[in-house]
Amino acid sequence: MRQIHLSAWLLVVFSAILQVIIFPLPGVYVLSWFALAPLIVALLRARPAGELEIAGSVRLRPVTPGQGFLLGYACGMLWYAGTCYWIYDTMRLYGGLSGPEALLALFLFCCYLGLYHGLFGLLVGLLAGSGRDFRRPLVMAPFLWVAVELARTRITGFPWLLLGISQVDNVALSRIAGSTGVYGISFEILLVNVALAAAFLVPREKRGALLAAALAAAAVLQAGRLIEAPPTKPDRAALLVQQNISVSAEWTPASLQQTLNELTELTVKSAASNSAAKVDLVVWPESPAPFFTNDTRFRDALSEMARTNKTWTIAGAIGTASTRGQTGPVFNSAAWVSPTGEWIARYDKIHLVPFGEFLPFPTLFSFAGGLTREVGEFQRGTSRRPLEGAEQHPGVFICYESIFPDEVRQFADQGAEVFVNISNDGWYGDSGAYAQHLNQTRMRAIENNRWLLSATDTGVTASIDPLGRVVARIPRKERTALVAPYALTSDTTFYTRHGDWFAYACAIISIGALLTRFLSHKKADASS
Repeated sequence: MRQIHLSAWLLVVFSAILQVIIFPLPGVYVLSWFALAPLIVALLRARPAGELEIAGSVRLRPVTPGQGFLLGYACGMLWYAGTCYWIYDTMRLYGGLSGPEALLALFLFCCYLGLYHGLFGLLVGLLAGSGRDFRRPLVMAPFLWVAVELARTRITGFPWLLLGISQVDNVALSRIAGSTGVYGISFEILLVNVALAAAFLVPREKRGALLAAALAAAAVLQAGRLIEAPPTKPDRAALLVQQNISVSAEWTPASLQQTLNELTELTVKSAASNSAAKVDLVVWPESPAPFFTNDTRFRDALSEMARTNKTWTIAGAIGTASTRGQTGPVFNSAAWVSPTGEWIARYDKIHLVPFGEFLPFPTLFSFAGGLTREVGEFQRGTSRRPLEGAEQHPGVFICYESIFPDEVRQFADQGAEVFVNISNDGWYGDSGAYAQHLNQTRMRAIENNRWLLSATDTGVTASIDPLGRVVARIPRKERTALVAPYALTSDTTFYTRHGDWFAYACAIISIGALLTRFLSHKKADASS
């Protein structure tokens, strides 16, 4: 394998840094239009061409597939380390790991997920071939990137911060997600990055015009951030209770009862004090407190609270089919209680968190089994139907289920009129993960044209309109309640009805381009 030029490695590091800072925190989203360009340039100008110097600079050629994988892999590992650094503290503080063990866990995580950036580099290398024609890999780069994002979502099951999420505040641009999902925004961002990269790959006399065109495209697309869309018109109010319970709290029967009393009192008082509008829905978040659905104290308290408020109630709890004690299979659940105090239905979380809610390959990863008391015990739910029995039909999903576009849109496709995401973001501490999670949740509202109520244990607790805008929120890390405006919507978007069609189309086009490249290469070998 020929040597990779030093400049290519420097460009990879630069690209990784840009990809980190476009997401919270710090969230310099405008740089998304330039973040991938250095990586693309590195992949297409990575190795010496054999001629020492032309016009005062080393002449460089595209990567080989193996080199492309290495450059992309390095970029991906750095990106995950800089973006998901919070995994270290989560595993150290709550997983029972020592500092070195938690660091190893983060490193292995980066090694695993970095493979997808590596796959992008490998595919670019395959399309580039041994020639100097950059057109094929440049044209195909946006398709390849979206195909890799789809693979990350479907295969690994961790589509944390897909590129399009960086433009969630760009109301004008993000509206395309209603047709293509977030993948369409990723595609737009890659198009601009490709144009910028091309400016550094063409002869110098053409560079100025291409660079100006790329910068103009970025400016026009980013200008959507300045457009003030008309306000939405909510006609309902929900009470979102932010419990602010520490994930490391020690529980006794007395402390659990006291917490339950305090939360019900806060809920009843907050609902009664809202003289502006009737509360149509009460939501308790996913909670670190051991609230079991078969615990009569919890059931009685929740039923009495619902009757007092005369309001439908959603409450995060540990669901179980057992009626005696806390035995049998358990689920991460959301209970659905009527205004008469009757427990009508329950949503059981389907997409569980590895190491947090179940332990994959228990023998191999037994060292990480202390993340929660219930690790390895939660079972998966089976239905994404909205909760029924009332005049409104909320689609409830729990915690990081909100990062899966196709899974969330199924709730709306089956009739959910409003989304409710209950979460315990206390695991993240004060890192940027809570803000990263919020932005991904907001994109689900945009894709499906739904109001979204985000109720979290420590924040951010907020009401999000169908344009992804946060219209009401309360401070983090306070025990309080938010009167959250919302409305019901029955219309469905193209994305709601057809799912990840755009991403699959990009994958099919990418496969077609790779097959064409392979067949043409084989034909050339045969003729020679």
